[in-house]
Amino acid sequence: MKIYFPAFLLIIFMSCSSDQITQEEYIDISYEIDEENLVSHLSIEAFTVDKAFGRGISELSELELSFFGIGNAMFDQSWVSAPATTTSRDGLGPIFNARACASCHLNDGRGKPILTTGADSEGFLLRLSSGNDPISGPIAFPNYGGQLQDDSNLGVLQEGEINVVFEIISGEYPDGTPYELRKPTYSIIGENYGSVSGANISPRIGQQLIGLGFLDALSEASILANEDINDNDGDGISGKANYAWNVKENKATIGKFGWKSNQPNLEQQISGAFNGDMGLTTSTFPEENCPEGIDCSSIANGVNEGESVEVTDTQMTRMMTYMSAISVPKRRDYKTYDVLKGKELFNSFECAKCHVTNFTTSNSELLPQISNVTIRPYSDLLLHDMGEKLADNSEDFLASGREWRTQPLWGIGMIEYVNSHTFLLHDGRARNIEEAILWHGGEAESPKNNFMNASATERAQVLSFLNSL
Repeated sequence: MKIYFPAFLLIIFMSCSSDQITQEEYIDISYEIDEENLVSHLSIEAFTVDKAFGRGISELSELELSFFGIGNAMFDQSWVSAPATTTSRDGLGPIFNARACASCHLNDGRGKPILTTGADSEGFLLRLSSGNDPISGPIAFPNYGGQLQDDSNLGVLQEGEINVVFEIISGEYPDGTPYELRKPTYSIIGENYGSVSGANISPRIGQQLIGLGFLDALSEASILANEDINDNDGDGISGKANYAWNVKENKATIGKFGWKSNQPNLEQQISGAFNGDMGLTTSTFPEENCPEGIDCSSIANGVNEGESVEVTDTQMTRMMTYMSAISVPKRRDYKTYDVLKGKELFNSFECAKCHVTNFTTSNSELLPQISNVTIRPYSDLLLHDMGEKLADNSEDFLASGREWRTQPLWGIGMIEYVNSHTFLLHDGRARNIEEAILWHGGEAESPKNNFMNASATERAQVLSFLNSL
């Protein structure tokens, strides 16, 4: 099923152009009731813009509020190596990328790319693989595993450092307006556990964390409703679902999270970050992330007496409540002429064929309040071929090296205020929304060209609309 701009509005626009009616009349015609609320009545006001991504839904019980607060504290706290006097937050490493969840998602927001070789990561890492199995997923690279850990505990060597070089690509719109894109190339230097020659290397940036519980509550059927693998309708869009290995169900289920939809649910996504990014064990991933040649059985861990993992199921429940309850800010300036005109253009350029808006959540056992809620994520959560320029050449379950999950656009206009930057796409190469559009290719080539062929005023209106989300 494809989602299109409402037919009655198209008829109106065809019969009376915007210069035949006043801007006030256009606003009255174009505004859709409740469109500013991206998760219906559970949307929140962004009163404090730098904290706009960290507020929970309004309908939490006292117990849920308590769990939300504990989960928030866990998210912000820095973990330390064991043994330590703080037994509830020790066990970091022995190799890792970050000491806290907030290190990659400051203010529950978005990470930054590495801009200079050897710089400390602020939510950036390199995925590694030596191949892919469509059922079990990417094959770990010998001695290094599934990602490069560029930090480590005292007495343990980090795996290596990240080297980056940039290529500036100049171009211009058909109307002669110039632009520049910045293409990064990442490599690994100072390898401490053998050569990484031949590894598939894919850069990743941590994404903003709003609305994750709502996405987790979507049924497989609601996602598959937008799938069109063979492009049977001939519109050039052939989104497909990824199927990722679900550890607890012991089978492959639809992927919802990650840049290639390679995690089937929020709990596994969080557990994977604990394990891969911080070296912390959970019941989902109980094995220590141990570097080649190191006897991790001789290294102190953070497992407390009576427990078998460093992040207990009780702690995971608190973290899951926190992450699931984070709401989505209401849109701003949603009832202005330029934003509504930008919405019209966004739809007419066919951007909404992938960035779809109408989903209804199914039942959530953890938070019943988010069940059966209409949401507008501006994503179909499906994989799309984005062209060779964005390809990482790394397969991930059913995702090819050119395919990426449609990124949800809700909150995109708030990143600048929450995180003081506007780096976008999987590796942060786009320095703003406009550059992100210009990097689109493959199935998105036609929508990108529609944007490029528009007038400067129309392009600015599309950007105004996107910044309102």
